[in-house]
Amino acid sequence: MGDPPPSAGRDTGGVTSPRAAAAAVPLSDVVAIAVVVLFGVLPFPDELFRTRGLLVVVALLPVVVIPWRRRRPLVALGVSLACTVVVALAGTLSPSALVAVVITAFAVTDRTRRTVGIACVGSAALVVFLVAAVPLDGELFDSRAMQFVTFVVLAGALGDATRSRREALAAVTERAERAEQDRDEEARRRVVEERVRIARDLHDVVAHQISVISLSAGVASSSLETRPDRAREALTTIRSASRTVLADIGGLMALLRAEGDGERQDLHPQAGLDQLDALVARFADVGLHVDLRRAPGAVALSPASDHVAYLALQEGLTNAHKHGAGDRAVVELRHRDGVLALTVTSPLRAGGAAVPTSGHGLRGLRERVASVRGRVETSRADGEFRLDIAVPAERAAVTAASGSRR
Repeated sequence: MGDPPPSAGRDTGGVTSPRAAAAAVPLSDVVAIAVVVLFGVLPFPDELFRTRGLLVVVALLPVVVIPWRRRRPLVALGVSLACTVVVALAGTLSPSALVAVVITAFAVTDRTRRTVGIACVGSAALVVFLVAAVPLDGELFDSRAMQFVTFVVLAGALGDATRSRREALAAVTERAERAEQDRDEEARRRVVEERVRIARDLHDVVAHQISVISLSAGVASSSLETRPDRAREALTTIRSASRTVLADIGGLMALLRAEGDGERQDLHPQAGLDQLDALVARFADVGLHVDLRRAPGAVALSPASDHVAYLALQEGLTNAHKHGAGDRAVVELRHRDGVLALTVTSPLRAGGAAVPTSGHGLRGLRERVASVRGRVETSRADGEFRLDIAVPAERAAVTAASGSRR
């Protein structure tokens, strides 16, 4: 039991009631005081343990400091030990003072550092061992004195065990709380990462196709009366792009809703550079002529790097189509030292809006390329916008293949 609550005695004008005063004293203190007083007034048959006159007051003096043994354990032990020495020098072994020494010895090892507690309890046991020889006529190893020395040492050991158990329990609790906090932080981090991944995937799925639909709709609108055949081709492109984006969004939703790996078996594999020709053809259908330049040979990419390289080219061509001047772009694929270098170059609009360098698309592209230890650089020179992507290869596996130009 701890200190009384602040509201104790509120209804009595600031005067604490007897019941509240009794509740203010912990039960363990009441028991300890009762034991000390009981050993001080019991009529022991052995004259060695009987205290008379003022020695009774000295023997019972430790009851004053026993309630302080938790906050001031060293003071409580010192007072109890001093009373024991005074009574012993008067020719009596006071059981009440010795019991107070035992109780405060437990408090010292329980409430102080281990080294301090062991040193103090050891010193107290030595003092009891030596002063007991005075009323025993110099007999140091008398069993009546040795039992109290044993009790002091045992109380110190029990106090140390109690303190160790409390510290171990506190350490376990702290570790559990820290682990729970780490789990919460890890969960929040995973949620943020998942949101970013979903945003990137959604952009990759939607942005390109929506751009194709928007530009094709503009072509169809402007060519509807003058060139119906051109408008018909644009509407066909819109229809194809709409189906593609719906299928891609459906696949993405299925992936997000999947709870196990078994539900993902019907999803299409991720696109890679083997579909680059089809990507270029789709842009050609909407009016962007791509000059594809491949250097001789090739490098082997991991599935993740292959997909990232494909998305990088798709993002670069989309930006060239939306923001570039004219209807052309140049794509170059080169490899050196086990690194695949991709470059997308497109003309800038004179005096108009330039290709953005910090939009969500390029930001997501940089994050994706960085996830495979690659890098992205953008630059403007000689009226052209240049997007450079470097993707590390899984291994340098150069094959004999001639470059093709388109």
